[in-house]
Amino acid sequence: MIAAARSASDAVEAARDLVPLLRANAAALDAEAAFPAENLEALRSSGLLGLMVPVEAGGLGGTSATLAAVCRVLGEGCMSTALIYGMHCQQVGVVADHADDSLRARVLDRIGAGALYVASVTSERGKGGHLLTAQAPLAPAGEGWRLERDAPVVTGGAHADAFLVTMRRDPAAPPSEVALVWAKRSELEVEVTSGWDPLGARGTHSVGLRLAGEVPADHVVGDRFHDVAVSSMIPLGHIAWAASWLGAATGVYREMVGLFRDPASRRGFDVTSDLFATHLARIRMQLSTVSAFLASTVAAYEQIRGLAGTSPAPYEEPAFQLQINDLKVLASETLFSGVDRLLELSGLRYGYMRTAPVPLERVFRDLRSASLMYANERLLIANGKLALLDRDVTLAGS
Repeated sequence: MIAAARSASDAVEAARDLVPLLRANAAALDAEAAFPAENLEALRSSGLLGLMVPVEAGGLGGTSATLAAVCRVLGEGCMSTALIYGMHCQQVGVVADHADDSLRARVLDRIGAGALYVASVTSERGKGGHLLTAQAPLAPAGEGWRLERDAPVVTGGAHADAFLVTMRRDPAAPPSEVALVWAKRSELEVEVTSGWDPLGARGTHSVGLRLAGEVPADHVVGDRFHDVAVSSMIPLGHIAWAASWLGAATGVYREMVGLFRDPASRRGFDVTSDLFATHLARIRMQLSTVSAFLASTVAAYEQIRGLAGTSPAPYEEPAFQLQINDLKVLASETLFSGVDRLLELSGLRYGYMRTAPVPLERVFRDLRSASLMYANERLLIANGKLALLDRDVTLAGS
């Protein structure tokens, strides 16, 4: 019996209780490229779907630090489930921060009760996942809006109870004028338009969807999407992704260290050699580097949230935008490199085989997706331009 979290302080322990289930289901989800339905039901029952819902609205009142800690734990059991969960929390954080009071009052308590799992719809044919532009326009429909949206990749979308959807603000607006729209599944016609058979992250079940329906006027979240994106959506997303990847990499590292220490299995490894020790140390250093940068970024984000409402908006500072983008690039590249090195150290039997006692081969494939999720090259181009604006070269943690 898994006890439900009653506060943010209980959240990490509730996540730890779920890890055996996630770990037990992970291989089958990977083999079948299936959505982790049983894992989601456990997350509903645990209270963790309401992590980012304020306490006064019936949630756990978690912060980005709590989100990072929970995603990191869940990632040790199943990286795909951790990513699905992290992106749900990203959407909930956006609603909690930016939705009108009327919408918040209608939906936050239901999310806190575990009744609504929320998916993100930002990808679009012709523009990929570029967040700050949209092609399909909202159209006036009575006192509300009609949306028709074709998205080639929606993580967990076929099973979502609600969506946050990026749309062009109206038919006359340029692609840069984006509106973020809350839509319940019951308000939409939802059609699955493509399957999901990737190399890794197979359990995210990131299928294509076509959405169509009408929503009330107050379902547009935030007055200016750029502000929503830079203050909530991007930071929470990058923190959740990095933590999920770190949990997955740390989990297989810990298990392999256990095998290296076990007299029954370590005979296949020259654990006394300097070369072995050097490789193991470098992998550990890579994990520590990402962990430290994640902690620094979370601390910076929470400090900035405490300054909300000041002018100029602290989220717009080049140093912070550089750091939040750096987190995603650093985590995706460093953790994949570390797991690649660990696979090389572990050899064919323990590192490369799907039947190995440690799921190193699966995590290697899973982490290969990390640099492709909102492509690193796109973030590096943005950061190269931002770097020219930060004359003081304000480095993370300084």
